[in-house]
Amino acid sequence: MKKTMKKLIMTGPCQTAITQIPIPEFDDDHMLVKVTLTGMCHSELQTWREGHVGHGLGHETVGVVEKLGANVKGFKVGDRVTGLGGGGYKEYIVVNPKKMAHVPDSLKDEDALSEPLACLLSAAMKLPIQTLGDRIAVVGCGYMGLGTIALFKAMGYGDIIAIDKRPEALENAKKFGATETYLPEEIPLPYFLTFETMGKISLTRDGDNYDILTGGIPTVMEFTGTEDGLRLAGDLVQGHGRLGIGGYHNDGPRNIDYKLWNFKAITTVNCHERRVDYEAGLCRRCMELLDKGIWQFKGVTKIYDVADFDKVSRMMENHTDGYIKGAFKF
Repeated sequence: MKKTMKKLIMTGPCQTAITQIPIPEFDDDHMLVKVTLTGMCHSELQTWREGHVGHGLGHETVGVVEKLGANVKGFKVGDRVTGLGGGGYKEYIVVNPKKMAHVPDSLKDEDALSEPLACLLSAAMKLPIQTLGDRIAVVGCGYMGLGTIALFKAMGYGDIIAIDKRPEALENAKKFGATETYLPEEIPLPYFLTFETMGKISLTRDGDNYDILTGGIPTVMEFTGTEDGLRLAGDLVQGHGRLGIGGYHNDGPRNIDYKLWNFKAITTVNCHERRVDYEAGLCRRCMELLDKGIWQFKGVTKIYDVADFDKVSRMMENHTDGYIKGAFKF
């Protein structure tokens, strides 16, 4: 009789349960990892709301190598690992060693969830600093926004402007390197560049368009995942500036003022990553950056029991109880 393990599955909209399934088998090129923590990702919130029966969740894992395939090199039984693939909310996963990273002894499991960290590093690398001390804004200061603020500080950005609807999120942003923080209604008018703030516009080429090159913010990163957050971020971008879109917009279409974006000649950058091999390399680099103290981003994730998954999902959905990021253990 095959040994079984626990797995979290959807049983309906906003409802999950724990079921028993066989521990998976694996071949000589893979390894079996006992999961210690699985991180909760905001990108799966819509999946949880829809609740297709039997659907599994989770893709952010940290665990310990339980068994090795005969061809696996560079890992041994007992190693702590993190990376990509294998599924999430279950006790054991089968992984490809090429997609995994060693967890340094200096990191706690909850600080070593490398998949979201790799997403952040990929996003930040799509908006490289041009001159030391450049100004940048981050709209949306949840887990992803906070991690990016800390990265921008490490990269050498100077004025890091944090914007969020929640005062507690702005307080968190200060801890990770934000130099200015604003609720949306408090943003200084010179930080906007819209048709209203730029006044009369001209396409005649008689002038130099300095007004659109000095107003607004040169680079803005959006991490809200909402339509109003995306529109606000676009309103802040300077002429010929850059808008990084890092929020996960998976709950429907978005209406944005592309006439404004078009006129300002801004560059929009999709900051998501789909190159698995590249992202696996970033997982390993993230562990190095955290281990060496180059990227100061720890102590954000709180551990919960997987039985409380639906409760914590509501906390994430409604931004209650000081939620920033959750990780679950069986």
